Amino acid sequence: MGGIFGVVSKKNCTLDLFFGIDYHSHLGTRRGGMATYGPDGFNRSIHNIENSPFRTKFEKDVAELEGNMGIGCISDNEPQPLLIQSHLGSYAITTVGKINNEEELLKLAYEKGHTHFLEMSGGRINSTELVAALINQQSSFKEGLEFAQKMIDGSMTILLMTKDNLIACRDRLGRTPLVVGKKEDGHCVSFENFAYINLGYHDYYELGPGEIVSLTADGMEQLKAPEKQLQICSFLWVYYGYPTSSYEGVNVEMMRYKCGEMLAKRDFADGATVNADVVAGVPDSGTAHAIGYANASGIPFARPFIKYTPTWPRSFMPQDQSQRNLIARMKLIPVDALIRDRSLLLIDDSIVRGTQLGETTEFLYNSGAKEVHIRPACPPLLFGCPFLNFSRSKSELDLITRRVIREREGDTVSDELLADYANPDSQNYKEMLEEIRKKLNFTTLRFHRLDDLIASIGLPAENVCTYCWNGKGCSSSCSGNCGTCSHK
Repeated sequence: MGGIFGVVSKKNCTLDLFFGIDYHSHLGTRRGGMATYGPDGFNRSIHNIENSPFRTKFEKDVAELEGNMGIGCISDNEPQPLLIQSHLGSYAITTVGKINNEEELLKLAYEKGHTHFLEMSGGRINSTELVAALINQQSSFKEGLEFAQKMIDGSMTILLMTKDNLIACRDRLGRTPLVVGKKEDGHCVSFENFAYINLGYHDYYELGPGEIVSLTADGMEQLKAPEKQLQICSFLWVYYGYPTSSYEGVNVEMMRYKCGEMLAKRDFADGATVNADVVAGVPDSGTAHAIGYANASGIPFARPFIKYTPTWPRSFMPQDQSQRNLIARMKLIPVDALIRDRSLLLIDDSIVRGTQLGETTEFLYNSGAKEVHIRPACPPLLFGCPFLNFSRSKSELDLITRRVIREREGDTVSDELLADYANPDSQNYKEMLEEIRKKLNFTTLRFHRLDDLIASIGLPAENVCTYCWNGKGCSSSCSGNCGTCSHK
């Protein structure tokens, strides 16, 4: 995923920038970056943060990067912000998103006279550099940002810093958030709206889909009005979002309580209640879901394992899957008194590959648990995300659901058959869940239903992207054929 933050102020803004970026550390794993504009012009610093927190790597830079404007990021992939010199002038750029038609856009850039791109490890190019190349094909930043949004298939939220202002552009369908904060001597713009509260800013404005605004220390100017269609990523509430964040007016922590409550009510309504001794959440995102379930069910909430945060603050820090699995195991310390001879109802945010939750279940049995009942806080993941790539899946067969379906149906599966597997009332859905339950050795398994998930969020269904669960989601190049949008 990744997160971005920017500041424009009447005074030196480096500390605000530093802490604002740091508050996005839960969103990215590989690199952090800061760029400022001050008396000496543009300056920038980028560090690898795979094995060390952002604060540790950038503490020295705070004293060296001075300016009244700055932008920065926490990134899963490419190093950024980038410093660009073009016919539009010099500027810094940072982005959050995913480009699906990279080869097509590269070809276009070469045809328009762009001679080369810097190549990263693995032969990839920096997608933020490609976005800058699209912007530079137009005669103004506004026109360039509009052109980039039109051409990119995927999702791309963009933050620019010129010598005069910050320019913020939310992705065309609003899959990721972008919010402006304000205080007496300046403004900030942030992916996470909680990131600026302790810095003295208050909520000022939330950008709509595809909207573009210009920010100075004195005010904000709208350069482009928002698009009508919104499809914000629902997984922000389920997993990625920090508990104190709100998106489209819906707080993450409150949504997770509601999600757990609806999981419990669905169990009771369907006669699937279990005689568990405690309800527990897989730290951290599963905890709030579990509190909601406990409150609604009357089963006590407990913490049968504790996450060791001093050295493992983020479970997904390494890029290698086997290393992430190891860290997921290493970070959880069992509380024997809450596990041995007990029946546990465990809530995790999701099941992707199934590896980590299967190992967690085995760990609980080895620690003396009698039963382990699993209630994921979202529906079964049937499709890899083409917009934000949150699951990191290189193939849809990384998903345990698709592996089970292949075992049952063979290598070729129609869209109609996948739709049946996504239907919680179908026999295929029920049998798929039973196969997953047996593979991962759960006592019982019941997923959150998609209709309940949307109700947990509270936004209209057409405003929420649900592609990873039902394969329905609007592409930025959609002409009205996706079945879930109002594009004409």
